Amino acid sequence: MFKKQRAIIGSLLISSILVAGSCKSSYEKLKASNDRAKQYQQAVKFYNKKNYSKALELFELLTPKYRGLSEAEDLFYYYAYANYYTKDYTSARYHFKNFADLYPTSTRAEECRYMHAYCFYLDSPNASLDQENTSKAIESLQLFINLYPKSERSTEASKLIQNLRDKLETKAYENAKLYLDIGDYLSAVMAFNNALRDYPDTKYAEEMEFLIVRAQYLYAKNSNQLRQEERFTQTMTYADQFTEKYANSKYAREATDYRKDSERGIVSAKRYLAELAAEGKLAKKLADRDTAKAPQQQSIQDKHNQRSPQQ
Repeated sequence: MFKKQRAIIGSLLISSILVAGSCKSSYEKLKASNDRAKQYQQAVKFYNKKNYSKALELFELLTPKYRGLSEAEDLFYYYAYANYYTKDYTSARYHFKNFADLYPTSTRAEECRYMHAYCFYLDSPNASLDQENTSKAIESLQLFINLYPKSERSTEASKLIQNLRDKLETKAYENAKLYLDIGDYLSAVMAFNNALRDYPDTKYAEEMEFLIVRAQYLYAKNSNQLRQEERFTQTMTYADQFTEKYANSKYAREATDYRKDSERGIVSAKRYLAELAAEGKLAKKLADRDTAKAPQQQSIQDKHNQRSPQQ
């Protein structure tokens, strides 16, 4: 009895393997055949059944065979979407653009130009990562709006652009805050100012303007005493601008405290300079300071040619 059961199970397994092998064989035979019409027909069937990986393999074989033929328009359209549905957005955006360039008068050209930009949007990474694709997505979506200003898709493209700009704002804010966190106070001041210049309507404006006061104060406090007077003075300027603009801010008291501390810092710095002058050491100190200043300024400028810290 046991031997009979084993024989039956063995037969079933062999049958399953043979069936699977024959299915695979028929697909491989189709791929290897020269019957492009049958390949095309089967590729569309796979596509409609959402078996995009198999459809994609056949589309890849067919595109050079159908180039220049009337069926090519449908084929290239399916090919772009097969890449899209398999989440290969890099390939998809290339093929969507290729379709629009090859068939500019097609009723699908507008759709494919939008999908080209949308694939860039989908490839835009988190705010903490490099934002090259985000910038390219904005450019592509804006180009679409320029080409099709009356399209319903242009409204959606505008919303996507705003989402991407919000992400760039967050990136600029986080980069500047990172400088502050690691104690590179001058870089923080510059980065916050750059972010406010690039995104004047940012939701981070109030906080960033306050953090400029804090970063400038810490920069002055940690400076050589010969430079503290001018740097504390700049802190006071930033603090006055902040409290005037945001009188009811939750940061207003702290900004005022930084201003008062800066006033005391200026008094202390002036006292130090007066003591040096009385001892006849001031001229030498100033000469030493100016000698060191030039290479330091060049180093700072080189650093800020790249607007963000290493991630």
